Amino acid sequence: MKRLIVNADDFGLTPGVNQAIINGHDGGLVSSASLLANGEAFASAVALASQVPRLGVGVHLNLTEGLSVSPPGVVPSLVNRQGRFARPPGALWRALVLGRVSAAEVEKELRAQIEKVLAAGIAVTHLDSHKHVHALPRLGRMTLRLARAYGIPSVRRVAEHWSALGSLRRRFPYAQSPLFRQFLNSRILALLSLGWSRSFRRAGVASTEYFFGVTPTGFLDDQLLREILGHLPAGTSELMCHPGYVDEALRRTPTRLLEQREMEYRALTQPGIKHWAEGMGIELIHYGDLAA
Repeated sequence: MKRLIVNADDFGLTPGVNQAIINGHDGGLVSSASLLANGEAFASAVALASQVPRLGVGVHLNLTEGLSVSPPGVVPSLVNRQGRFARPPGALWRALVLGRVSAAEVEKELRAQIEKVLAAGIAVTHLDSHKHVHALPRLGRMTLRLARAYGIPSVRRVAEHWSALGSLRRRFPYAQSPLFRQFLNSRILALLSLGWSRSFRRAGVASTEYFFGVTPTGFLDDQLLREILGHLPAGTSELMCHPGYVDEALRRTPTRLLEQREMEYRALTQPGIKHWAEGMGIELIHYGDLAA
């Protein structure tokens, strides 16, 4: 049996991203979404989620972009003078190692984000993170501990099963550099996730067996989607995606994914794709189903 979670990241980023995720669920393959507690369109995402009970919703833990959910004075080592996160993942990890960021403050902020989503009435199915920061040493253990503390049944394990690098390099010859960077990032994340299986079992937290989507970020079109679905192994898999509609709100965000989000949306909602996946023996689920 092949069971697949198609998870749309960045739910709550903008109204256009929110609507594309909902439309991708109603008319396409999207079965799950990850909600940004500090997203500018958080309230609209919560309202839309209440209308689609079969959409699984997790928390997209964020320590790298936007305003903190905690008051800045509570997490001063994490934010700048404007109360914004100011470190990319690598810099965040170095700051943690060197003691420039307080692990206690990180945990306070992650708890604040989870509690904000729970307080909005969302039945949280899983935890993952923006830029995959929860895969970093120490933060992974913290994330599993928080999942258990809040009764959240699942956590994303970022270990890409098939990168599609060869196909992508042939089809997008102008994008060799970003593709290689994303592939390298995929390998690093997979290495960081190597020892997670035992930690998941000890914490009583579920995850998928396979993961897809780091290397193809920004390149997920109709053809690639079908290639990925064709490479699904038996068992449980997650395909990470980033559908969205481009509007002025999205252009004001620091995201590099603009028109690429619309390309992903078109791929995920292409005519007949759901029926085609079912014909391949693929069952669409969300993280709540996985835990059950």
